[in-house]
Amino acid sequence: MEAWIRLGIFVAILALMLRWEAANPKRQQRVSRWRRWRSHLGLIISSSVLMRLVAPLGLTGIALWSTEHTWGLFNQFELPLWLAVILSMVVLDLVLYWQHRMFHQVPWLWRLHRVHHADPDFDVTTGVRFHPIEMVLSLGIKALAIILLGVPAVAVLFFEIVLNACSLFNHGNVQLPAKLETVVRRVLITQELHRIHHSSVKAETNSNYGFSVVWWDWLFSSYTDRAAAGSDHVDIGLSEFREEKRNTPFWSLLILPFKR
Repeated sequence: MEAWIRLGIFVAILALMLRWEAANPKRQQRVSRWRRWRSHLGLIISSSVLMRLVAPLGLTGIALWSTEHTWGLFNQFELPLWLAVILSMVVLDLVLYWQHRMFHQVPWLWRLHRVHHADPDFDVTTGVRFHPIEMVLSLGIKALAIILLGVPAVAVLFFEIVLNACSLFNHGNVQLPAKLETVVRRVLITQELHRIHHSSVKAETNSNYGFSVVWWDWLFSSYTDRAAAGSDHVDIGLSEFREEKRNTPFWSLLILPFKR
């Protein structure tokens, strides 16, 4: 049931974002959407199958197991469920911030993560363009955090839904109205802020790591407010992967981490 709930919400948000992009795109795209989208769909299907093989019960199953055995910090106290859920979501979001930062800073992890950044365009499907091995490693990091914290299963479900929704939202090839952007970016990573993270300029790529809230980037000095080239001229992608045959076909994306 949990998987179907997540899938239903994911598909609904994806459809809304695709409709928004079609109605009012921020940028013209360099590469055929259909070729990119086909490859991105292949990545998310491959990742989903691999993760189910590694953890058949998923993260919620791991959370239920942890609670049943009273493992983890939150299971050592009589916390109200609502408080445990809020604390869990905050801490898991912080874990994902540092996971993301680590995937940029550790060379062999960056080789995996650069599959995401090599995309020459920036749209909602970029939000699912991750190498299957990276997705399995992320699963392991989240599973470890869930066990150590004793995160309730309902918090895991909420967190995964919010994480997926934010990834689709902030990768959209759209822009909020200027006044709304000013307000929203005080809380959330917007498309404008995350587009900076996909810049080919290394200093900009290594900033704005947050998936949802912007506060971690403020707190840990990784926030970049504006791109040097301006909002309309951010050079998306990685300069070493400009050829379409190297960064668009599905099989090329699978072997990209292992290329020199």
